[in-house]
Amino acid sequence: MGCMEGKVAFITGGGGGIGRATTERFVQEGARVAVAEINAGLGEETVAAAREKGGDAFFVHCDVTDRASVERALAETVARYGKLDVLHNNAGGATPNDGPVTEAPEEEFWRAIKLDLFGTFLCSKLAIPHIIKAGGGSIINMSSVVALMGMPGRDCYTASKGGVSALTRSMAVEYAPARIRVNAIAPSVTLSDRVKKMLDGSSKATEELAASHLLGLGLPIHIANMAVYLASDQSAITTGQIFPVDSGVTIR
Repeated sequence: MGCMEGKVAFITGGGGGIGRATTERFVQEGARVAVAEINAGLGEETVAAAREKGGDAFFVHCDVTDRASVERALAETVARYGKLDVLHNNAGGATPNDGPVTEAPEEEFWRAIKLDLFGTFLCSKLAIPHIIKAGGGSIINMSSVVALMGMPGRDCYTASKGGVSALTRSMAVEYAPARIRVNAIAPSVTLSDRVKKMLDGSSKATEELAASHLLGLGLPIHIANMAVYLASDQSAITTGQIFPVDSGVTIR
Protein backbone atom coordinates (compact mmCIF):
# COMPACT_ATOMS: atom_id res chain seq x y z
CA MET A 1 0.00 0.00 0.00
CA GLY A 2 1.35 3.42 -0.99
CA CYS A 3 1.76 6.35 1.36
CA MET A 4 -1.05 8.28 -0.39
CA GLU A 5 -3.60 5.46 -0.51
CA GLY A 6 -7.14 6.87 -0.44
CA LYS A 7 -6.13 10.49 -1.02
CA VAL A 8 -7.47 12.71 -3.78
CA ALA A 9 -5.12 15.28 -5.29
CA PHE A 10 -5.64 18.25 -7.60
CA ILE A 11 -2.48 19.20 -9.52
CA THR A 12 -2.45 22.44 -11.51
CA GLY A 13 -0.15 22.62 -14.50
CA GLY A 14 -0.25 18.86 -14.51
CA GLY A 15 0.38 18.50 -18.22
CA GLY A 16 4.14 18.40 -18.29
CA GLY A 17 7.44 18.56 -16.47
CA ILE A 18 7.06 18.67 -12.71
CA GLY A 19 3.27 18.33 -12.91
CA ARG A 20 3.45 15.16 -14.97
CA ALA A 21 6.16 13.62 -12.81
CA THR A 22 4.16 14.43 -9.68
CA THR A 23 1.00 12.92 -11.12
CA GLU A 24 2.84 9.71 -11.90
CA ARG A 25 4.37 9.54 -8.43
CA PHE A 26 1.08 10.30 -6.70
CA VAL A 27 -0.78 7.52 -8.50
CA GLN A 28 2.09 5.12 -7.78
CA GLU A 29 1.53 5.88 -4.10
CA GLY A 30 -2.20 5.17 -4.36
CA ALA A 31 -3.69 8.65 -4.85
CA ARG A 32 -6.43 9.52 -7.30
CA VAL A 33 -5.45 12.61 -9.28
CA ALA A 34 -7.17 15.41 -11.13
CA VAL A 35 -4.75 16.70 -13.76
CA ALA A 36 -5.78 20.35 -13.95
CA GLU A 37 -4.27 21.83 -17.10
CA ILE A 38 -5.05 24.61 -19.56
CA ASN A 39 -3.61 22.60 -22.47
CA ALA A 40 -5.94 19.67 -23.11
CA GLY A 41 -3.44 17.72 -25.19
CA LEU A 42 -0.76 17.83 -22.51
CA GLY A 43 -3.28 17.05 -19.81
CA GLU A 44 -4.55 13.96 -21.59
CA GLU A 45 -0.97 12.78 -22.19
CA THR A 46 -0.31 12.95 -18.46
CA VAL A 47 -3.49 11.01 -17.72
CA ALA A 48 -2.49 8.34 -20.23
CA ALA A 49 0.95 8.07 -18.61
CA ALA A 50 -0.61 7.75 -15.16
CA ARG A 51 -3.04 5.08 -16.31
CA GLU A 52 -0.23 3.10 -17.92
CA LYS A 53 1.18 2.82 -14.42
CA GLY A 54 -2.15 1.48 -13.18
CA GLY A 55 -3.20 4.77 -11.61
CA ASP A 56 -6.55 6.54 -11.40
CA ALA A 57 -6.34 10.01 -12.96
CA PHE A 58 -8.45 12.22 -15.17
CA PHE A 59 -7.97 15.47 -17.08
CA VAL A 60 -9.90 18.58 -16.16
CA HIS A 61 -9.50 21.86 -18.01
CA CYS A 62 -8.37 24.66 -15.70
CA ASP A 63 -7.14 28.21 -16.11
CA VAL A 64 -5.75 29.02 -12.67
CA THR A 65 -6.22 32.76 -13.24
CA ASP A 66 -9.97 32.45 -13.88
CA ARG A 67 -12.29 31.94 -10.92
CA ALA A 68 -15.09 30.24 -12.86
CA SER A 69 -12.64 27.82 -14.48
CA VAL A 70 -11.09 26.85 -11.14
CA GLU A 71 -14.52 26.43 -9.52
CA ARG A 72 -15.67 24.13 -12.32
CA ALA A 73 -12.49 22.06 -12.19
CA LEU A 74 -12.70 21.58 -8.44
CA ALA A 75 -16.40 20.74 -8.64
CA GLU A 76 -15.69 18.08 -11.30
CA THR A 77 -12.97 16.61 -9.13
CA VAL A 78 -15.16 16.36 -6.03
CA ALA A 79 -18.07 15.01 -8.09
CA ARG A 80 -15.82 12.28 -9.50
CA TYR A 81 -13.86 11.32 -6.40
CA GLY A 82 -16.07 12.50 -3.55
CA LYS A 83 -13.54 14.73 -1.76
CA LEU A 84 -10.27 16.65 -1.99
CA ASP A 85 -7.25 16.06 0.24
CA VAL A 86 -4.30 17.58 -1.59
CA LEU A 87 -3.84 20.72 -3.67
CA HIS A 88 -0.57 21.09 -5.58
CA ASN A 89 -0.30 24.64 -6.93
CA ASN A 90 2.19 23.77 -9.64
CA ALA A 91 1.10 25.97 -12.57
CA GLY A 92 3.47 28.82 -13.34
CA GLY A 93 6.89 29.60 -14.71
CA ALA A 94 9.35 32.20 -15.93
CA THR A 95 9.91 33.45 -19.49
CA PRO A 96 12.90 34.95 -21.34
CA ASN A 97 11.12 38.34 -21.19
CA ASP A 98 12.12 38.74 -17.53
CA GLY A 99 14.94 41.02 -16.48
CA PRO A 100 16.09 43.71 -14.01
CA VAL A 101 13.46 46.09 -12.62
CA THR A 102 14.68 48.91 -14.85
CA GLU A 103 14.47 46.80 -18.01
CA ALA A 104 11.77 44.17 -17.58
CA PRO A 105 8.50 44.94 -19.38
CA GLU A 106 5.65 45.81 -17.04
CA GLU A 107 3.53 43.27 -18.92
CA GLU A 108 5.94 40.54 -17.86
CA PHE A 109 5.69 41.60 -14.23
CA TRP A 110 1.90 41.35 -14.27
CA ARG A 111 2.03 38.05 -16.20
CA ALA A 112 4.23 36.52 -13.51
CA ILE A 113 2.15 37.94 -10.67
CA LYS A 114 -1.13 36.81 -12.23
CA LEU A 115 -0.04 33.26 -13.06
CA ASP A 116 2.32 32.36 -10.22
CA LEU A 117 1.01 34.38 -7.28
CA PHE A 118 -2.65 35.09 -8.05
CA GLY A 119 -3.09 31.58 -9.47
CA THR A 120 -1.79 30.10 -6.21
CA PHE A 121 -4.01 32.44 -4.19
CA LEU A 122 -7.15 31.72 -6.24
CA CYS A 123 -6.78 27.93 -6.33
CA SER A 124 -6.10 27.87 -2.58
CA LYS A 125 -9.07 30.14 -1.87
CA LEU A 126 -11.45 27.85 -3.74
CA ALA A 127 -9.92 24.49 -2.77
CA ILE A 128 -9.59 25.06 0.98
CA PRO A 129 -13.32 24.67 1.74
CA HIS A 130 -13.25 21.26 0.02
CA ILE A 131 -10.15 20.20 1.97
CA ILE A 132 -11.77 21.32 5.23
CA LYS A 133 -14.80 19.14 4.41
CA ALA A 134 -12.44 16.20 3.93
CA GLY A 135 -11.12 16.71 7.47
CA GLY A 136 -7.90 18.46 6.49
CA GLY A 137 -5.04 17.77 4.16
CA SER A 138 -2.09 19.35 2.40
CA ILE A 139 -1.43 22.30 0.13
CA ILE A 140 1.85 22.30 -1.76
CA ASN A 141 2.90 25.56 -3.40
CA MET A 142 5.74 26.11 -5.84
CA SER A 143 8.24 28.76 -4.87
CA SER A 144 11.79 28.97 -6.26
CA VAL A 145 15.36 29.50 -5.18
CA VAL A 146 15.04 33.03 -6.60
CA ALA A 147 12.82 33.78 -3.58
CA LEU A 148 15.55 32.59 -1.21
CA MET A 149 18.66 34.26 -2.63
CA GLY A 150 19.63 37.28 -4.66
CA MET A 151 19.65 36.44 -8.35
CA PRO A 152 19.97 39.13 -11.02
CA GLY A 153 17.91 39.35 -14.17
CA ARG A 154 14.77 37.63 -12.84
CA ASP A 155 12.97 40.42 -10.96
CA CYS A 156 9.43 39.67 -12.20
CA TYR A 157 9.67 35.98 -11.36
CA THR A 158 11.44 36.76 -8.07
CA ALA A 159 8.59 39.04 -7.01
CA SER A 160 5.94 36.44 -7.78
CA LYS A 161 7.75 33.55 -6.09
CA GLY A 162 8.64 35.69 -3.07
CA GLY A 163 4.93 36.35 -2.71
CA VAL A 164 4.21 32.62 -2.91
CA SER A 165 6.68 31.94 -0.09
CA ALA A 166 5.12 34.60 2.13
CA LEU A 167 1.60 33.39 1.33
CA THR A 168 2.63 29.83 2.20
CA ARG A 169 3.67 30.85 5.72
CA SER A 170 0.57 32.93 6.43
CA MET A 171 -1.78 30.23 5.12
CA ALA A 172 -0.03 27.64 7.27
CA VAL A 173 -0.84 29.64 10.40
CA GLU A 174 -4.35 30.53 9.26
CA TYR A 175 -5.51 27.01 8.41
CA ALA A 176 -3.67 24.88 10.95
CA PRO A 177 -6.82 24.73 13.14
CA ALA A 178 -8.55 23.08 10.15
CA ARG A 179 -5.74 20.50 9.97
CA ILE A 180 -4.45 21.83 6.67
CA ARG A 181 -0.69 21.82 6.22
CA VAL A 182 0.75 24.38 3.78
CA ASN A 183 4.31 24.09 2.49
CA ALA A 184 6.25 25.13 -0.59
CA ILE A 185 8.97 23.59 -2.72
CA ALA A 186 11.73 25.88 -4.02
CA PRO A 187 13.47 24.24 -6.98
CA SER A 188 16.51 25.52 -8.80
CA VAL A 189 16.86 24.86 -12.52
CA THR A 190 14.86 21.72 -13.26
CA LEU A 191 15.33 20.05 -16.63
CA SER A 192 11.72 19.85 -17.75
CA ASP A 193 10.92 19.97 -21.46
CA ARG A 194 10.03 23.68 -21.10
CA VAL A 195 13.39 24.52 -19.53
CA LYS A 196 15.25 22.48 -22.15
CA LYS A 197 13.54 24.57 -24.85
CA MET A 198 14.56 27.77 -23.05
CA LEU A 199 18.16 26.53 -23.04
CA ASP A 200 17.66 25.88 -26.76
CA GLY A 201 19.81 22.78 -26.78
CA SER A 202 22.90 24.71 -25.72
CA SER A 203 25.29 22.24 -24.11
CA LYS A 204 27.49 25.15 -23.00
CA ALA A 205 24.64 26.85 -21.14
CA THR A 206 23.65 23.55 -19.54
CA GLU A 207 27.24 22.90 -18.45
CA GLU A 208 27.55 26.39 -16.96
CA LEU A 209 24.34 25.93 -15.00
CA ALA A 210 25.38 22.48 -13.82
CA ALA A 211 28.67 23.87 -12.51
CA SER A 212 26.79 25.95 -9.93
CA HIS A 213 24.82 22.92 -8.70
CA LEU A 214 26.68 20.67 -6.28
CA LEU A 215 24.94 17.47 -7.41
CA GLY A 216 24.11 18.43 -10.98
CA LEU A 217 20.89 19.81 -12.42
CA GLY A 218 17.62 18.54 -11.06
CA LEU A 219 14.94 16.57 -12.87
CA PRO A 220 11.15 16.75 -12.46
CA ILE A 221 11.18 13.47 -10.52
CA HIS A 222 13.30 15.07 -7.79
CA ILE A 223 10.61 17.68 -7.18
CA ALA A 224 7.87 15.06 -7.43
CA ASN A 225 9.46 12.98 -4.70
CA MET A 226 9.41 15.97 -2.33
CA ALA A 227 5.77 16.58 -3.26
CA VAL A 228 4.93 12.99 -2.27
CA TYR A 229 6.43 13.58 1.17
CA LEU A 230 4.52 16.83 1.66
CA ALA A 231 1.23 15.39 0.38
CA SER A 232 1.37 12.25 2.51
CA ASP A 233 0.96 11.71 6.22
CA GLN A 234 4.73 11.28 6.44
CA SER A 235 4.83 15.07 6.87
CA ALA A 236 2.02 15.12 9.43
CA ILE A 237 3.45 17.98 11.54
CA THR A 238 5.37 19.79 8.80
CA THR A 239 3.83 23.13 7.84
CA GLY A 240 4.82 26.65 6.87
CA GLN A 241 8.14 25.53 5.41
CA ILE A 242 9.89 26.39 2.15
CA PHE A 243 11.92 23.37 1.00
CA PRO A 244 14.80 24.04 -1.41
CA VAL A 245 15.27 21.15 -3.82
CA ASP A 246 18.17 22.82 -5.52
CA SER A 247 21.30 20.67 -5.66
CA GLY A 248 22.88 22.91 -3.06
CA VAL A 249 22.62 26.21 -4.95
CA THR A 250 21.36 28.15 -1.92
CA ILE A 251 24.28 27.11 0.30
CA ARG A 252 27.05 28.24 -2.04
